[in-house]
Amino acid sequence: MSDSGFILEDDGSYTINNKSYISKDAVYGDYECADRGLLLPIFSEYTWPPEVRAFLYFMGLLYCFLGVAIIADIFMGSIEKITSKTRKVYLTSEKEDEPEVIEVRIWSDAVANLTLMALGSSAPEILLSIIEIIGNDFRAGDLGPGTIVGSAAFNLFIISAVCVMFIPKGEIRRIKDIKVFAVTTVFSVVAYLWLLIIVVAVSPGVVEVWEAVVTLVMFPSLVLIAWLAEKNFFGVPNKTDTSKQIELGNFQPGETDKFLRERQYFRDGRLDRDGLVAFIKEVKNYPGLTDEDAAVLAASKLVESQSHSRMWYRVGAVRSMTGGRKTQPQLSYKLKEVYNAMNEHPEAPTVGEVPQVQPHKNAIVDFHSASCAVMENIGKFQVAICRTGRIDTRVSVRVETIDGTATVDQDYIGINEIITFEANEREKFIDVEIINDNQWEPDEEFFLKISLLMDPEKREGVQLGRISIMEITILNDDEPGIVMFQKRGFLVKESIGNAVIPVVRKNGADGEITVKWRTIDKSAVSGRDFTGGEGLLTFKHTETLQNIEIPIIDDMTPEKDEHFEVELFDPEGGAKLGQINRTAVTITNDDDFNSFLSNMMQMTNANVHALQVHHETYLSQIKDALNVNGGDIENATCMDYILHFLTFGWKIIFALVPPPGILGGWLCFFVSLGVIGLLTAIVGDLASIFGCLVGLKDGVTAITFVALGTSLPDTFASKAAAVQEKYADNAVGNVTGSNSVNVFLGLGLPWLIAAIVHVIRDEPFEVKKGNLGFSVGLFTGLSILCIGIILARRFLGVFGKAELGGPATPRYASGIVMMSLWMVYVLFSSFQQYDYFK
Repeated sequence: MSDSGFILEDDGSYTINNKSYISKDAVYGDYECADRGLLLPIFSEYTWPPEVRAFLYFMGLLYCFLGVAIIADIFMGSIEKITSKTRKVYLTSEKEDEPEVIEVRIWSDAVANLTLMALGSSAPEILLSIIEIIGNDFRAGDLGPGTIVGSAAFNLFIISAVCVMFIPKGEIRRIKDIKVFAVTTVFSVVAYLWLLIIVVAVSPGVVEVWEAVVTLVMFPSLVLIAWLAEKNFFGVPNKTDTSKQIELGNFQPGETDKFLRERQYFRDGRLDRDGLVAFIKEVKNYPGLTDEDAAVLAASKLVESQSHSRMWYRVGAVRSMTGGRKTQPQLSYKLKEVYNAMNEHPEAPTVGEVPQVQPHKNAIVDFHSASCAVMENIGKFQVAICRTGRIDTRVSVRVETIDGTATVDQDYIGINEIITFEANEREKFIDVEIINDNQWEPDEEFFLKISLLMDPEKREGVQLGRISIMEITILNDDEPGIVMFQKRGFLVKESIGNAVIPVVRKNGADGEITVKWRTIDKSAVSGRDFTGGEGLLTFKHTETLQNIEIPIIDDMTPEKDEHFEVELFDPEGGAKLGQINRTAVTITNDDDFNSFLSNMMQMTNANVHALQVHHETYLSQIKDALNVNGGDIENATCMDYILHFLTFGWKIIFALVPPPGILGGWLCFFVSLGVIGLLTAIVGDLASIFGCLVGLKDGVTAITFVALGTSLPDTFASKAAAVQEKYADNAVGNVTGSNSVNVFLGLGLPWLIAAIVHVIRDEPFEVKKGNLGFSVGLFTGLSILCIGIILARRFLGVFGKAELGGPATPRYASGIVMMSLWMVYVLFSSFQQYDYFK
């Protein structure tokens, strides 16, 4: 016995001042790593081989990462519900008694990104650090701080590299709000410099209360300064204060449609009616599309044209990883082709104003007809490609075939050619070959598609016309056919502009035929209600559809429905008139036309509302959890089924979390945050025990497995944002802000709690300075180098003067260097953990 009253027994127990204690070694013996978890192991694993335990803990870690991603999806939905709140702003309008009403978001983008959205993406790392401190009797550990710094390294180096390299060829992305980016970048460097100072310099190995308070206070400071930068508080203000312009509507009456409604299309379930009509008119130029198809395409265009947050892309990435409901419309193969054709050039039609063709500026290239029909035994035939507009330049386009019910190499020979129009050349022909297999088959169709070339220089001065996709039907008939109207009557809106009356050729398409047409006045009179007359339609060999366009006069006066007729007569070339050789065109006022348009708006709204990232009710939330791809089974892939099966358990459990539609999203916010905390505690135990079993220290496990698992959804989200957005803000602009928030909340908050507890205990709160100080110092130096590369890309022409994309060689070189920085950080930090630098 010593003077202190300490007695060590043979069984490993000991006595101090007549009180008996049992040592950790005596309790666990050779039960390896059983003391490393807060909640795990739940039951005894004493007899399990270490290799089996390590494998099971590793698989459990991966599975829990999926669980964290799924509950984070719900958490993000609550944040989206909270931050989507709007207020109404009333503007003057042309109507004295009806002011124009717009809705603007209450939450500032900068404040939302740095508070709720940053918390949403960083919640696992932050909660892991807090839980580790509390579970370790308020003593500092290695897993939490290591995950904070490791995630920051992965985010800055790897995510930036991915975004730089995976921009489509020939494109660039620049950060739009450079002032906010500058603020978050400075704070991200200052955060880790401050962390280095308090751990190594001011009070080495000890964190005092005031140091933790300063760390935590930096968070609201960052939010405030970023908000001031967003409001253009720093620097010379613009002549037109854009923040006030957005908030107060600094527009002329009626000018808000294009700018504000593009962001507010679906507020209160309203949609821009004129924009929808214009878009549907454009869609109807493509053959074989139903009203439902048009509504799906309209929803796709609306979703694409809206401004999305980083959170939206993160939710989309998580759902792609788990076989959940997608955040973008799922298009069939045919609709994808139509949609891509509509977006081939920068001035693609949007839901808003359909761009006008500029014949004096660009060459316009399209097919002569939207469809044609040919006999199966025709062999080769020619399809005309027309050029209008500017004709004094040399332009090229690509023509390729697309399968329909007819398949390449079985029914026709595939085409993928570049067609070049020389100066003053107006028409080119392309040979299409049909395969005759001597077997009876029903009529089949395939498509020809015109697209612009990928080379940006060859895209200048040329754009696609209205008929960039042509349907070719393979028939078994060699007759010239009959011509007739598609329907006996057409209903058009008075403000439609031109009424388009389709004339079809059926039961054969052999040879060139013509048919005359004329208008017949009824209650609508030519010259007053429409511009009538007569004309000649020409169907070339194999063509099956032509349109008669009749201008409708909008006299802006209330009147009853009026109608006129259009008649076909005198066909030539062997063709005959069909049963419907006369059709009535009814000009209706806007109120009656609304029945059709309202139906289209309802379908479009339904398609878009099905894509919102949050759920309003338990029913929709549980339905999404039970069904693969959120119930859209038609567009679900094999991988969706596999991922849905693997994550089905998590989805069912988390479907019980209150949906964001309850109490404005706040109930879901706090409940899902608590669930993330519980799951994060399990992740911490799994990671710590797994690392122990395979011989890895917590610090190494943190900067590798845990950092990678928590940051992977952000990687996919940033890549999607980089590809789809016009600017780089949502791709890399938020990385620096998220890294700052990780330090201020993920270390400032738990360290403040622990420091206060240790003050009460009258003992210092010790933080090992060696490993953490080295890791933070190394990351800070490498991050400054990486930020320097990003800024150099913005200002140097060799990189395309953009943070993302640009010329291939500098782009890939930048990405490889950034990835190398991450590898240097991981290797050197790991070496330090194992005392290689002592």
